[in-house]
Amino acid sequence: MGKDMVPKKLFLTKGVGKHKERLSSFELALRDAGIAAQNLVRVSSIFPPNCKLISRKEGLQYLHPGEVVFAVIAENSTREPHRLVASSIGVALPADRSTYGYLSEHHSFGETDDQAGDYAEELAAEMLATTLNVDFDPDRSWDEKKEIYRISNKIVRTANVTQSAVGDKRGLWTTVIASAVLIFQ
Repeated sequence: MGKDMVPKKLFLTKGVGKHKERLSSFELALRDAGIAAQNLVRVSSIFPPNCKLISRKEGLQYLHPGEVVFAVIAENSTREPHRLVASSIGVALPADRSTYGYLSEHHSFGETDDQAGDYAEELAAEMLATTLNVDFDPDRSWDEKKEIYRISNKIVRTANVTQSAVGDKRGLWTTVIASAVLIFQ
């Protein structure tokens, strides 16, 4: 199978679901993300070489009910009223598209979309930077590191998809997911 198993496209999606049952809240989050009708296989966090990042709208058109789909998934749940939960996927793409990039999963409590998203982006960028031998101080701020990555000309883009939600006031399970879905066509 080899090269046939290297995805050609990837899209980011997110969703939130609330229900009295945890599993049902997860299902509703998958529906909100548009990926509930697929059999999802969780994979680790490599952005494939020569893979194109496409929009959610375009990506969903490639999916078929019942299909086995590979995805990087971050999820978080709570049934604590008013508790803030977040899930995020960070993306770091190399300037040389013939090499691989990184995806990161982050799930947290008490972080806004921006906080969780920045953290996930930073995780992915740091993983990529270490493989590309980009020299940086891990204690620097994310903004300072972004500037170092830009100057290095080795990391061309970072991004994230993040879903946060506040726990249901009635104590229903609240589940958030973020996902990078891999497409082989």
